[in-house]
Amino acid sequence: MYEIYCKLRDAKGMKDADVARETGITKSTFSDWKNGRSNPKDAKLQKIADLFGVSVEYIRTGEEKEGGEKYYLNEETAEMAQKLFENKDLRVLFDAAKDATPEDLKTTYDMLMALKKKERDNNEF
Repeated sequence: MYEIYCKLRDAKGMKDADVARETGITKSTFSDWKNGRSNPKDAKLQKIADLFGVSVEYIRTGEEKEGGEKYYLNEETAEMAQKLFENKDLRVLFDAAKDATPEDLKTTYDMLMALKKKERDNNEF
């Protein structure tokens, strides 16, 4: 498990201190895991999985179970995509780009909403 965690951490250019700050897990806990003094609890594994956009299963085994993978890796992007998906008029954008940044999605959303408003305003006359 610790090796998989290290690969994920390093791929994001993070250090244990960064992960500790983001998850609330102490640096000494990471040291305990590394040295085999303790095994991670599910709640802590979930925090790490959420941070890196993977499942707990992936942290444990290095493999995702069927359906365990996340479509969007960035939580802000996932939230914006959910808003788009829930709006039936904008749902066509849902699969536009799963790796889009939150800023790209927000800009696209704002632009489309402005176009819709303009269209509504023009139809009122």
